Amino acid sequence: MSLLLFVAAALAGGAGSVLRYVVDQGVARFAGRRYPWGILLINLTGSFALGLVTTALPEQLFLIGAGLMGGYTTFSTAMLDTVALQRGGARRAAAFNAVGMLVLGLLAAGAGLALGAALR
Repeated sequence: MSLLLFVAAALAGGAGSVLRYVVDQGVARFAGRRYPWGILLINLTGSFALGLVTTALPEQLFLIGAGLMGGYTTFSTAMLDTVALQRGGARRAAAFNAVGMLVLGLLAAGAGLALGAALR
């Protein structure tokens, strides 16, 4: 891997993190903060995008996948949100956040893979 590609992926990761923050804040303003809708949207769109890039643009996988999508998506925040929901007494929301994000994320990634294969 070249130094330029490494630096570009690091910058893309930073951009993905900023994008995650902007999307999360925007969704929270619209939908409120009772449930972490922003993080759900981020992880689902990120899963879809990663599936798409994997099949449609495999030569860009490191830059877009590890860089941009690595900074954009967040499993750790999703799990912290799940624990916060559980501690706050929202057990059904916590269960949906944990299980739903996994199942919906897999479906989104599969849809991205299928679209990418169709485009390739």
